[in-house]
Amino acid sequence: MSVDTAGDEELDDPVGYFLQDMTYHGKSERTREAYERVLRRFEAFLADPSRNPRRIGIEPEDATHRDCMAWIHSLRHGDLADSTVATYASYLHRFYAYLSQVGAFDSNPMALVMEEMDERIDTNPSRRDVSVPAMREFLAGIAHPLDHAVVVTFLKTGIRVGELCNLDLRDVVLEAATSEARDAALAAVSNRETAPRPQLDNRGPSLYVSAEPAAGEVLAGEERTASNKRKRSTVVPVDEELETALRRWLAIRPETRSPAEPLFCSTSGSWGYRLTPDMVHHLVERHASDSGWYRSGGGAEENVTPHYFRHFFTTHLRDRTGDRGIVKYLRGDVGGDIIDTYTHNWGDRVRQTYESHIYSLY
Repeated sequence: MSVDTAGDEELDDPVGYFLQDMTYHGKSERTREAYERVLRRFEAFLADPSRNPRRIGIEPEDATHRDCMAWIHSLRHGDLADSTVATYASYLHRFYAYLSQVGAFDSNPMALVMEEMDERIDTNPSRRDVSVPAMREFLAGIAHPLDHAVVVTFLKTGIRVGELCNLDLRDVVLEAATSEARDAALAAVSNRETAPRPQLDNRGPSLYVSAEPAAGEVLAGEERTASNKRKRSTVVPVDEELETALRRWLAIRPETRSPAEPLFCSTSGSWGYRLTPDMVHHLVERHASDSGWYRSGGGAEENVTPHYFRHFFTTHLRDRTGDRGIVKYLRGDVGGDIIDTYTHNWGDRVRQTYESHIYSLY
């Protein structure tokens, strides 16, 4: 097999090729060693006819999603913790995603596996179980408009931390009769890129979560520090509670230092600059610590972090709607024809289902 990025030489060792590129990208020796242990373990599983499901020796570039699932299944029946299994799967996903991107492999068989694992991880029953009333009490203790709006956005949308950081003013539309604060913010901006995205036309109060931004990419005139992980861009309804929180924040939002006009920016040491994932993690950890929901050194089953809010959103909204498809659409976990079905029937199905079942936080 020829690989464009490697000239016309045969790629005899895909794992070695990937690890060498990790070196070029500046990854530490410790990180490379961790990847090598996992990838060589997977390689050995494929090569052993007595262990893999096809009962023949398989090269990594010929593996299917069923081969990958069989390996994950074998890990779960070993002595590894669920979190370790998830980490191993993410390593394999990155391996395939990278080699597909550079043209070494035709496709990424881990894409479908990760879609299913993402839901499995988020429904892990060992996580802290926070009730809606307890979450209301937690939210009531967050007074600062920025912190409050960030947490409400997480809870009402299931958005990832990088996706929240990448939101711009143009990604939000509120009710015309009640959006004076947003209009005032937009009025101070001369750049037409801050006009609402056309994807939000006639959607009502909504949030556009793009699949586009990637760390290091310049988008709307600003280099982004975080990546979005959506399979496809998603329009998420904004209910009255989220709109109230956003308008309260926009009323005091400082002038930003980016032509992209980020929705959320710092009001402390990095005044006016877009929030970064580290800032958001510290923000959430501070409030969670005050409530006894975060302990330094605690694991995912104990600590409330930005990702926990995604788990909370998934669990409670799916239990209320009974519609796994809509929840996966809102989370950005589906692509292709499935997401097109919800996009074309957005108002009648997505918004109505969302507004009928989303929990109240006030």
